[in-house]
Amino acid sequence: MNAPSRLSSLIARLALAGLAAAATSAFAGMSAEEAARLGKDLTPLGAERAGNSAGTIPAWTGGLTKAPAGFDPAKGHADPFANEKPLYTITAANMAQYANVLAPGQMELMKRYPAYKINVYPTHRTAAFPQSVYDAAKAEGTAAALTGGGTGVSGLSKTTVPFPVPKAGVEVVWNHMMRFRGGNFVRHSAEFPVQTNGSFTPLTRSEYVAQAAVLDKPEPNRMMYAVFKVTGPSSQAGELDLLHSPQDQTKEPNQIWVYNAGQRRVLRAPDLCCDTPGQGSDGLRTTDDYDGFFGPTDRYDWKLAGKKEMLISYNNYRLNSKALKYTDMVLPTNLNPDLVRYELHRVWVVEATLKKGMRHAYAKRTFYFDEDSWQLVHADQYDGRGELWRVHEVHGMQFYDVPMAYNTGDVVYDLQARRYVVVGMTNQEKPMKFGLNQGLAFFSTDNLRRLAN
Repeated sequence: MNAPSRLSSLIARLALAGLAAAATSAFAGMSAEEAARLGKDLTPLGAERAGNSAGTIPAWTGGLTKAPAGFDPAKGHADPFANEKPLYTITAANMAQYANVLAPGQMELMKRYPAYKINVYPTHRTAAFPQSVYDAAKAEGTAAALTGGGTGVSGLSKTTVPFPVPKAGVEVVWNHMMRFRGGNFVRHSAEFPVQTNGSFTPLTRSEYVAQAAVLDKPEPNRMMYAVFKVTGPSSQAGELDLLHSPQDQTKEPNQIWVYNAGQRRVLRAPDLCCDTPGQGSDGLRTTDDYDGFFGPTDRYDWKLAGKKEMLISYNNYRLNSKALKYTDMVLPTNLNPDLVRYELHRVWVVEATLKKGMRHAYAKRTFYFDEDSWQLVHADQYDGRGELWRVHEVHGMQFYDVPMAYNTGDVVYDLQARRYVVVGMTNQEKPMKFGLNQGLAFFSTDNLRRLAN
């Protein structure tokens, strides 16, 4: 090989090495210096501990971890902020002056529906989790790594927040999907698409969840196990879904089975994901709209657009009240806004753009994630023409008895159908239970048959 050829070869190898190093750097976990910041200027899960300069967002001081005196789960979570009144209210008439702290979807809802408004209350940074969650995030965060260009996470065993200091949009998405949800729990909830006249028929289900990170001996490459059992109405009662969700989807996809009550058979359902219409939604949400977003990450390019201050639905104890009936919540065009509490918080903004050659009903999605909990709190979702199609609001609350921040129901507004679907409401259902001792056998296909009886 002559000298110019050897030089060209050397330059090419150096260029490839540089690209590989850049890729490794982009998908690496925290540095030791970043890990040292957790619990100091950053919260134990990576949020900014300090408040904002305007004083409208306070500092995080540990969150809300104690239940008030007389707390009874059967009666619901008492509202520690019940005496507070809205600081101000935003409607279509004055929303322009608050545009910098609103999402496009929130403003579009106000334009279209006069009944939709945003009541803004004082901000309380209540999000808090067990010390074991904090310890695992710090201990394992430096080993966390994305695999397959973002389709999985490796290097972890116990943490539920792999990237406390995210460098890429998909890392924020994995923080959301893996975040602590109370370990093992059962949630009894209702979902109902609302007709244009305000009428609805609830579909009720029991949702059994076990996070692999809190199990003693989970199977390899597992993030979460779940069983979804429909309990009503009678025409659909007995339908069941079983999910084994991998932590590294580069190695294997979601494993999904369904129990068909009519055939009395358990069947594999590999296509039950992504933009398949969600069960009980009347086609108003997709399967991966679950919990804001939960599904494979391979269909989108994920851009971390940064962090901003935004008015989001937070500390919704009133909306979660067992004294409320579903009929109290529902208006023909939107959820009753006087039951929803909004506060100013910092959020991570992630833009998801459909990859060339991939298929999904949503061509673009803009996600907003609460910095304190990693919960997805709002999503604006666009069709193939680039038009805003669905607005997804997730109503968050701190479960101080666990402790954990979680959603207490969410709503998907379909602007084209001019209808909406309410998901995950628990007001008229049995209370959530945490710390269950279900073993892996509970999340087997054999047990799916038993649960059907």
